[in-house]
Amino acid sequence: MSQLVLLDNEAVQALGDPAHPKHHRVVSHAQIVASRKRRAAEIELAVPTTVRVEAGWDRTSSSRAFANRLRITDMPLDAASANVGAIIRKRTGVSVPDAHLGAVIQSAPADRITVVTSDPDDMRLVAGDATITIVTI
Repeated sequence: MSQLVLLDNEAVQALGDPAHPKHHRVVSHAQIVASRKRRAAEIELAVPTTVRVEAGWDRTSSSRAFANRLRITDMPLDAASANVGAIIRKRTGVSVPDAHLGAVIQSAPADRITVVTSDPDDMRLVAGDATITIVTI
């Protein structure tokens, strides 16, 4: 069974800032993912690139060294996900990063998808018919 764990904007911001009030919750979840990876579980921690831009995560910045060590995969906004994201945005009115999250959710081949988010309502909205687990921070 494969699992994909996605981070939204606030989760990325919290991960990168030890002073953020939700930092410890996001780090705890990331550590669970990392421990499962060490046990050879098929699990991927990822962030859509538009979410990373919105959150201001520059992977070359030394202030993001901790987050970079977690081996969080970038999910690029390619032509296919841009088309799906545009449909989601037009249908729901969510932000571009949330629409990109929806496109990733809807196209992910993972058996289980978890979204770490501060906005569970928008994540349910962009997920469409996909079944997701939401971890609210």
